[in-house]
Amino acid sequence: MSSPDKITGNKKPVADIGLLLEGTYPYIRGGVSSWVHQIITGLPQYTFALIFLGGSKDHYGDMQYELPDNVKHLEIHYLMESWQDKKPVKCEGNRSVFEKVSTMHECFKNNTEVPADLLATIFNGIGKPDGITHDDFLFSRSAWDFIEEKYKKHCTEPSFVDYFWSIRTMHAPLFVLSKISNTMPEVKAIHAVSTGYAGLLGAMLQRQRNYPFILTEHGIYTKERKIDLAQAKWVHEPKEELSVTLHSDVGYIRNLWIRFFEVLGRLTYQSADPIISLYEGNRERQIIDGANADKTEVVPNGISLERFETLLESRPKSIPKVLGLIGRVVPIKDIKTFIRAMRTVCTEMPEVEGWIVGPEDEDPDYVNECKDLVKSLGLENQVKFLGFQNIFDIIPKLGLMVLTSISEALPLVILEAYASGLPCIATDVGACRELIEGQNDDDRRIGSGGAVVPIADPDATATAAINLLQNEELWYKAQQAGLERTKKYYTHKMMFDKYDETYRNALESPWQE
Repeated sequence: MSSPDKITGNKKPVADIGLLLEGTYPYIRGGVSSWVHQIITGLPQYTFALIFLGGSKDHYGDMQYELPDNVKHLEIHYLMESWQDKKPVKCEGNRSVFEKVSTMHECFKNNTEVPADLLATIFNGIGKPDGITHDDFLFSRSAWDFIEEKYKKHCTEPSFVDYFWSIRTMHAPLFVLSKISNTMPEVKAIHAVSTGYAGLLGAMLQRQRNYPFILTEHGIYTKERKIDLAQAKWVHEPKEELSVTLHSDVGYIRNLWIRFFEVLGRLTYQSADPIISLYEGNRERQIIDGANADKTEVVPNGISLERFETLLESRPKSIPKVLGLIGRVVPIKDIKTFIRAMRTVCTEMPEVEGWIVGPEDEDPDYVNECKDLVKSLGLENQVKFLGFQNIFDIIPKLGLMVLTSISEALPLVILEAYASGLPCIATDVGACRELIEGQNDDDRRIGSGGAVVPIADPDATATAAINLLQNEELWYKAQQAGLERTKKYYTHKMMFDKYDETYRNALESPWQE
């Protein structure tokens, strides 16, 4: 496998598809990473180059996946480590380019598309002497004047120091992205698996190299970043020192970050075609957020039913009294609601256990909070943290799959549970209601594959679990409905056929503006 420095300057494509991956495969396990691995292994007729974008190196350990043979190139880049140790230099900066950036900001403010020539000029100028170099951005008089002007014109709350460093931090990765777009080896098309910084890199590459640019969003990136920012402790807000509730107004700096990620989404949508989501609700969200409806389409996740046949055939005759939550132990999965639900379940059915199955290395503080909650509720013997496990070892031992997430797209784990003969309880987020109750009249006639519950409602979660575990007839009806729904609407073949068509169209047709 080639390293980035050996490939630079090579004009012969190293792969068919360049996958742009932010904070996911192959270093983080989870639903998106599983999907990426499925796409690569399920479409062996295509070769792939992987461009991994992370925050800083200390957030990631070893690779979590063995790369398939059709991965021909891997690059690893950390976006927050490019400027911390730079020494100040005296420079004036290019005022005319900063004026173009102001024009682009006006487009964002007015909800209009940025003119293609202006966008190309700005993208092409990032990191270059005739545009805005990294030193210009960090140290020039033009940059200082630009930031000062925006602060005086728009800023209502924080100190200039907080504003200044926030602007620096959020924009610094753009210079890393520009370097990647200039040095990345040639591919035939690019495919980003989110908006954000990965999507912006896709937009840069499309404008600079005229690549066909495919975007697939699992969750809506801007929505998930809003959730992250609402919970982030690293964002200092003066107003928050006076506030103790979750219902207070979001502070200016948090809003600044949210607007920044919304802009990255719009720039990505402007450059990508097609824009793919996993279900209709997210497609509608993309359109609201700025995507051209004519470029959007829905391609649901799919799974290999054959892989799970043995699990289905070997399910125990009696329903295991175990609730399983398979997912990363992070706030967006709301593990605490699952734990609180387990207290109610165990009060009614003391023999029931709750297993939390998933990586614990992404947010150690949250993991400790969850384990402390288990202790405080006296559930040490009922709730177990099993870490990452092979789902083929875990699913046969479960009686119900439970997702308490506050945000999801179309969770693969529900389809995997269904294919294994396991009913599911899930919060009413993303496509979970469609997966459990059906997406249209024909689908709904199949029946419910479990239960849908409100977000952050441990009582409703517990009631649904008790109802299914104590009512075998209901449990078996849910098992049959989930299996039938997966066979009819969510198979690997359907998904692979669609992406095969998408890739063929990208590789065979010239890019159309």
